[in-house]
Amino acid sequence: MPRVLVTGAGGMIGRAAVDHLLASGVPVTALSNVPLESDGARVVIGDARDPGVVAGALDDVDAVIHLAAIPSPLSDPAELVFALNTQATFTVLDQAGRAGVRRVALASSYAICGLPFAPHRLTMPYLPIDAALPLQIHDAYALSKRVDEETAAMMRRRYDLTVVALRLPFVGSPSDRLASAARRYADDPLTGANDVWSYLDTRDAGRAMVAALTPASPGCHVIYVAAPTTLAPYPTDDLLARFHPGTPRPSFPGRTVPIDLAPARELIGFTARHIFEGRP
Repeated sequence: MPRVLVTGAGGMIGRAAVDHLLASGVPVTALSNVPLESDGARVVIGDARDPGVVAGALDDVDAVIHLAAIPSPLSDPAELVFALNTQATFTVLDQAGRAGVRRVALASSYAICGLPFAPHRLTMPYLPIDAALPLQIHDAYALSKRVDEETAAMMRRRYDLTVVALRLPFVGSPSDRLASAARRYADDPLTGANDVWSYLDTRDAGRAMVAALTPASPGCHVIYVAAPTTLAPYPTDDLLARFHPGTPRPSFPGRTVPIDLAPARELIGFTARHIFEGRP
């Protein structure tokens, strides 16, 4: 694969994507708005909303992994979360199209469904979750991701880009974020109900973003990625009966995550490798 631009390269998933690309022998340009050290990558420090910065970072680039964003609505004003995320996505994809880049992997989010940051309890319209799920957006972050996906569709039409938007779940390493969430879900399963107790190891998230650069077919695609099991130490059917009662669904054996992962396998050949086996 020729050179790949990774935006948000200083973030958790960005670092994992850069590491995976470099380990595979792929040249990388890492765009970050914070100081970044990376052995082997060309580093560009700047704002992904700035067309000049992005245009410079795209020099000799064949594909883009776009991760630069505020990752939740909890720490910044809503207007900033929405404006920064959507402007960065528009700028990066527009400059990529102008530069002749034709492959983009875009970080969307499981939170686009609306449940994780809603001000009141919601339940799923149906399960398993898939890209056709009706959205119940109640927050600026989820709305920004919905606009990002529409931006990707527009750039597909305008520049003939192939874009794969990955709706990423809760992401972390097994030694900290995943272990902490597993303990919390064991003590109080309600705390994971809005996320249907789903997760993805940071290493797998980086791999998924790289895999999304080479989909089986061109176009603009939206898919979910996640580990195949939940972080909760309880049977999925029991959890759903308790916290999403009345939701139309099939049975999910054991701790199977109630998300349709077949499109990720079929389109980008992705299956999670790092399964959290720790117990609270």
